[in-house]
Amino acid sequence: MSYEIKKVVVLGSGLMGNGLTQVFARDKDTAVVLRSRSKKSNPFEGVRADLDILIKNGAMTEEDAGAILSRMSFTDDMEEALADADLVVECVLENMELKQDLFREIEPLIRPDTILATNTSVMSITQIASKTQKKDRVVGTHFWNPPYLIPLVEVVKGDGTSLEVVDAVYGYLKKIGKKPVKCMKDVQGFIANRLQHAIWREALYVVEAGIADAATVDEALKYGPGLRWPHLGILENVDMIGADLSLDIQRGVIPYLADNKEPSALLEKLVAEGKLGFKAEPDADGLHEGYQKWTDGQIAESRTALREYLIKVTKDLK
Repeated sequence: MSYEIKKVVVLGSGLMGNGLTQVFARDKDTAVVLRSRSKKSNPFEGVRADLDILIKNGAMTEEDAGAILSRMSFTDDMEEALADADLVVECVLENMELKQDLFREIEPLIRPDTILATNTSVMSITQIASKTQKKDRVVGTHFWNPPYLIPLVEVVKGDGTSLEVVDAVYGYLKKIGKKPVKCMKDVQGFIANRLQHAIWREALYVVEAGIADAATVDEALKYGPGLRWPHLGILENVDMIGADLSLDIQRGVIPYLADNKEPSALLEKLVAEGKLGFKAEPDADGLHEGYQKWTDGQIAESRTALREYLIKVTKDLK
């Protein structure tokens, strides 16, 4: 079957839904409909705010922003939203039954060739598709937050997903300027989250074992291997230094790495004590505690610096 994606429908107007709406609307050939039950505010206020940040940082012009907004529309009517949709992307809460029931409910309202994509970070695509009639058209599209700045999208094949659907979504995402990758098995965490949490497990262990504190672990990554990763992939690095040397290093290090199958005990303790990091309630000194203690100013600075960094590096990627 041949797929042509011209109309995209985004279901859910939360942080990811709003971000994805502008991602799709950046393509001049795509009309985007955002559907949400929320009537509390203008659903595009968040989109406009994100576009203003890009304009302020020189990553977009006002004319570009206006063109993006012109390709977007909003409705709270499901049938109106889905009419003649080529691709439907759900961005509802990470609840399996909610996602399953949503796809089952909308399936009678869409064409037989409409693709159903789920924006989940870890949940099984096969399970999400289990209540649909045409499981071959259900695919995972794991966008990373913020989706309008992070290029990566994991296109995940469920057990029943057709290769044609995987290829169609992959090709469309490339067309609109993303950096999609294909995850050809429906495994927990897909590709990038598995890699990220393997690093997290070791980082948390280093702190728990008293090898280094949290700030030191972060510095070691940010100013060491983390600097290379945007340009030197981990497996490319293996080839660069030689598989033989890599094997010798693995033999010396692997036996001593964390191999726990449960979440970090220290992380469990922090959560139990309400020490949630940036979103923790401030203590008597006004500090938000997690692995480290943060002032309101440091939190704001961290978020702003990350956003500005992402704007800069993604401009360089184009």
